[in-house]
Amino acid sequence: METKLLLVEDDEGIVRSLTEFLRKEEFRVVSAPGQQKALELAEKQAFDLTLLDISLADGNGFVVCSALKQIRDIPVIFLTASGDEHSIVTGLDMGADDYVSKPFRPRELVSRIRSVLRRAGKSGARLSLGPVTVDTEKGIAYRGGKELNLSALEYRLLLIFLNNRGRLLTRSQLLEEIWDMAGDFVNDNTLTVYIKRIREKIEEDPQNPRLILTVRGLGYRTGEE
Repeated sequence: METKLLLVEDDEGIVRSLTEFLRKEEFRVVSAPGQQKALELAEKQAFDLTLLDISLADGNGFVVCSALKQIRDIPVIFLTASGDEHSIVTGLDMGADDYVSKPFRPRELVSRIRSVLRRAGKSGARLSLGPVTVDTEKGIAYRGGKELNLSALEYRLLLIFLNNRGRLLTRSQLLEEIWDMAGDFVNDNTLTVYIKRIREKIEEDPQNPRLILTVRGLGYRTGEE
């Protein structure tokens, strides 16, 4: 089931970039520029978590947090440019589940979101593609219930495909995604080798893959299984 987030932020640039990034991570994002719209949406729709800026052009993030907790006790993560201890403590005292100071790295935010969702019992910690399942809490991948022996880089690549099911992923995008964790230079040929290794472990017939498909001249995408 898709995780639905309410993003309460009045900076249009942040809303656009963050919404695009979170959608790639398989979150559904609905945004509100201020207090009134946020509370209207929360009354009408069920959200799994709220990302809430403290400083809003319309209203106040603390007020929104308090109201959201009364409506459905929705988990809240504050996005704040305020580094002062008072703002952080006030937010947590009002029931916020976590806070992230701006500027933040999107991947750090995603990690915080998933951590809060797990604590709230709202996180689907398993991703699947055909007979392949990944338990993201344990960091273990299975095929047909049997644990797969994946290297750290293979596991990361598999997660990228599972989090982008049906989307075309270029070789450049994949190289960029795995660059940081590889620890050394990862070139185009190395990527080909890792894709081949993953297919050998997850495909029924690696020579005729159905889970990770090659889009000739462009990159890869997941199959429909």
